[in-house]
Amino acid sequence: MTDVDIHQDPLKQIHLLLAAHPSLMDAYHKLEPVILGLFDIERMSIFQRRRQHQDLVARFKTGKETKEIKVPISPLSIAGYVALSQSPLIINDPYSKDELASIHPRLKFADKFDKTSTFKTRNIICVPILDAGVLMGVMQLINKKDAAFAQSDLDQANAVAEILGRKFRYELGGTSRPFEYLVHRKLITEDQLNTLSEGSQDNRQLIQRLSSEYRVPEDELGNALSVHFQVPFIPYLPDKYHMFQSESRLNLSYLKRNFVAVLADVSENPIVLMAEPNNAGLLMEIESALGIDSYEISVSLPNIVLQYLGEAAGGGAGPGAMDEILDEISSSADELDESTDEMSDDAPAVVRLVSRVLHDAKRLNASDIHVDPEKNAPTRVRMRIDGVCRDITQVPASHHSAVIARIKIMSNLNIAEKRVPQDGKLSFRMNGQLIEVRVATIPTVAGEGVVMRILASGGALPIGKMNLSPNNYAMIETMIKKPHGILLVVGPTGSGKTTTLHAILGHINTPEKKIWTAEDPVEITQAGLQQVQVSPKIGFTFANALRAFLRADPDVILIGEMRDKETAHAGIEASLTGHLVLSTLHTNSAPETITRLLDLGLDPVNFSDACVGILAQRLVRTICPNCKEKVPATDVDKAFIKRQYGEAYFDELNLPDNFMLSKGKGCDDCGNTGYRGRTGVHELLTMTAELRALVYKEASVHEMKAQAMKDGMRTLTQDGILKVIKGDTDIAQVQIISGMS
Repeated sequence: MTDVDIHQDPLKQIHLLLAAHPSLMDAYHKLEPVILGLFDIERMSIFQRRRQHQDLVARFKTGKETKEIKVPISPLSIAGYVALSQSPLIINDPYSKDELASIHPRLKFADKFDKTSTFKTRNIICVPILDAGVLMGVMQLINKKDAAFAQSDLDQANAVAEILGRKFRYELGGTSRPFEYLVHRKLITEDQLNTLSEGSQDNRQLIQRLSSEYRVPEDELGNALSVHFQVPFIPYLPDKYHMFQSESRLNLSYLKRNFVAVLADVSENPIVLMAEPNNAGLLMEIESALGIDSYEISVSLPNIVLQYLGEAAGGGAGPGAMDEILDEISSSADELDESTDEMSDDAPAVVRLVSRVLHDAKRLNASDIHVDPEKNAPTRVRMRIDGVCRDITQVPASHHSAVIARIKIMSNLNIAEKRVPQDGKLSFRMNGQLIEVRVATIPTVAGEGVVMRILASGGALPIGKMNLSPNNYAMIETMIKKPHGILLVVGPTGSGKTTTLHAILGHINTPEKKIWTAEDPVEITQAGLQQVQVSPKIGFTFANALRAFLRADPDVILIGEMRDKETAHAGIEASLTGHLVLSTLHTNSAPETITRLLDLGLDPVNFSDACVGILAQRLVRTICPNCKEKVPATDVDKAFIKRQYGEAYFDELNLPDNFMLSKGKGCDDCGNTGYRGRTGVHELLTMTAELRALVYKEASVHEMKAQAMKDGMRTLTQDGILKVIKGDTDIAQVQIISGMS
């Protein structure tokens, strides 16, 4: 369940939302926007009562200025007083001493949290969360927008607190032993748990038996530990958590022996992950070895802790493996003195490091890996993920040459030649799948740099998932049904041209059609296609492949790229002799493509007769679905949309005066960027009789663009705005497109 309609019996909606999640930790990120909308407030907090400390801690709250809020159960704070009295409160002005004194002479507002942030508390509703008369915690609702809290708000808040207390009695109240929560969840009976506990030496053996004998899923075991120890459960999520980098070198065997891993999230906040977070002595030892004041404590299963520490599970090592390799490399670098040679390229640590980088890149869905040398500094390893470069790790400068040599050996390049650029290819297996990588080495003043492009593997994307606008989709379908002609897909490197072409081929790939493709390299494979890898080094060019195809009875031909006049001429001839030809070109827009091809020396009459359409495209980052939220469009947004879409076409959008746009708030899933994944924006030009007449005359790009727009073409920027209104992306991404096109 994702979107909840709070206007339709909100309490019932909250019931349904909570029923879909086993724990409050899981439900909170969806529950919070519902409650904020229901009460029309800015912030909320759910404080949990900690019996052993007799205080409250805000485990769930809006805002990240303060990591952890703890208050005693006493009149020294509003939440503390409500917990003490177990009575709900409305506070109209927390800074009014008279109002607070009228409730209790010692009641104070803990304003230190306001002082440490830019946030200002104006009014509060605070209600106790009870179940069967037992205090579980306190819910605080802060800053009603443009109004004061009313009695109806207080009644509603009490009703929400009652639902929370009943549903999360165990999670907020804790359990007396680790896996008691499984009994509450009806995954095991109390007698079965007692028998297992008596027959197991420790928690680790108990977990193994619960998993193997009773098939209890990992996440349920983790939630049970979270409820018992009252700290968050972290499953194995290597994309979200990596090993914390610190000066301290905690012994790996010590960490494994005690089932402890020190992690960091995407914001580099340290987290001590433990199988038994109540082991205070162990925690003190780790705290003193790490030398850090602020960290969070989380719980996990012993096997998951070991995965983070680099022990393989299911065939893949975790991020800890990278740290282990770098530790090994660092220690060997310390042993190197200036008189010795650099480390050999076949040293096991270097071999494993290169392998780990390749596996991590595929796991993170990176398109490119950059190994960048720096003068008198460690080598940076960066990856391009969703079109943006991110620092991943560093390699000691002493091992730079060994790493480059290893990559060259894997790519069959000359390791002795370091003065000129070289191109090659390597492949590796991951989970049984063969992944191919294009490799380019480039000499720099700091040493040789390497860029590796991970080639797309697997089948074609269905055309329906290309996110074409309904108008463009209908036009493309018409074009590819034509028996002959040429269809070009244009855009810069990395704009998804090959993916689009294969989506089109997948749509027309039927037994009655013979399809030949010439590509460099063959990235996407499809059954039913005859795919050929061209090799310019031996004279097997696109133009040669095209001529060979014409003797092989084709219906459809895909030419990877129209790089030169010869290939372009051959493509036009093939389309005029009754074949459908698909190809790509590196141009910025659809109308500009026509002038580029005419500049190559193509006959305007032949080209205009052959061309059925030109699709220009770019990739833009999409808003993270996990933290996407709707916000009202500002006057600036409205002006931008109107200006960029064009006054003449603006009515097509059918926008109301006040409309909503989407934006990413930023969460752990997207590294707090607000974006995850990419989608295409398109500009589709159809060759009409009027446009053909302009091509015959070799008219200017401006004239051809004006005619194409009359014929139904919408620009990249206009298509980007459609995707903004649809909620796929935001205005910032469209500004990048409008600046490029």
